Amino acid sequence: MKLKRVLKLLLLSADEIAVAVFVFVLLSEFGIKIPLKLSLPLLLFLLLKDLLVAPYVLRGGLEKRPLTGPEALIGLEAVVIEDLSPEGIVKVENELWRGVCLNGEAKRGEKVRIVGFRGNLLLLERPES
Repeated sequence: MKLKRVLKLLLLSADEIAVAVFVFVLLSEFGIKIPLKLSLPLLLFLLLKDLLVAPYVLRGGLEKRPLTGPEALIGLEAVVIEDLSPEGIVKVENELWRGVCLNGEAKRGEKVRIVGFRGNLLLLERPES
């Protein structure tokens, strides 16, 4: 997960890296000198833009969760209504769903996490204890 955040930050900073290489390396190779008074404000502006955008991008703002259907339930917690041995009934946000417990059995009243679905059957896991 941390590597993913670092990669996102590097991609987000790609324009600053490209501008810095162009201004400070490539142009100077051709004898063109850009005064620091001009290049520094441009780079600072680009960095400021990233500081404003980075929290949204790194928080997963570009990876929207589905809002409807079984896909929207993945990651939520459900309460067992009918024992999952391994199949039974769970309650998710005031709705009853059929589910199957993938890692053993769960008794009535226990909480389970939704990890996927198969058709209209929720795939559930008991929390590690």
